[in-house]
Amino acid sequence: MNEKQAKIDCDIRDNQPMKFVREANSAISIRHIEKGVVKIGNEEISENVVLFRESIQRGWDAADVATLAEEDFAELIAEDPEIVIFGTGWHACLPPRDLVFALARRGIGFECMDTPAACRTFNILLSEDRDVAAVLIISEQE
Repeated sequence: MNEKQAKIDCDIRDNQPMKFVREANSAISIRHIEKGVVKIGNEEISENVVLFRESIQRGWDAADVATLAEEDFAELIAEDPEIVIFGTGWHACLPPRDLVFALARRGIGFECMDTPAACRTFNILLSEDRDVAAVLIISEQE
């Protein structure tokens, strides 16, 4: 048994807490979501946003989900993410097939879900060091 292994075994037997430190993969971290507001890091945002690994684009103009087109995602497509997570608000709804196919032709995965699920998924994919972007509808039209 080497010295490192002996130290680990000792820590386990002595019931000493072990510290696991994981380096942050991104400066962006969604910490809380509720209707009308998302907390990213220490900042509360109440408008629709597009998130990338290291940046936030505020005020994404969300048309009706049913009428979204490739042009609505032009700035996001220019960043060439591996996958886009689309949070459609508090109720999941499907985007037009043409949009999904347009992104697929560019090699960009596209997943659509309600915004709370999109926030959880975004954080998970970031922790896996994936090249992910999220479009989150925060301020829904009633």
